[in-house]
Amino acid sequence: MLVEAAWAAAKAPGPLHAFFVRIRARRGHQVAAVAVARKLTVLCWHLLTKGEDYLWARPALVANKTRAMQLQAGHPQQKGSRRGPAYAYNIAALRNREMLIAAQAERNYERMVSQWKPRRPKPGARAPQLGRTK
Repeated sequence: MLVEAAWAAAKAPGPLHAFFVRIRARRGHQVAAVAVARKLTVLCWHLLTKGEDYLWARPALVANKTRAMQLQAGHPQQKGSRRGPAYAYNIAALRNREMLIAAQAERNYERMVSQWKPRRPKPGARAPQLGRTK
């Protein structure tokens, strides 16, 4: 299930897509999908243990999905002219603005990764020896 979620996250704009593309270029698409699945697991663990929301979540999409789950779980439909929080997803301009913010987050991730510089090994650290097992 995690790999299926990783494939979905890799298709949507955002930092997880940029991570997927970066790993796919070096290691292949299947390894990249598993790497995104692991990143999702670690991300979920941090969000749950710290009680925080995902920084790059799209609020209108989250509200729409939450309402759809509530309706499937048997919550009553809300009748009347008052619009609920999931209504914002029906506004194309708002959806497009959220997609642009996600694309911007993806570009920021790509820029951050492109500026990484490898560090030298710490003094006294042993280099990995290929082909040898303990």
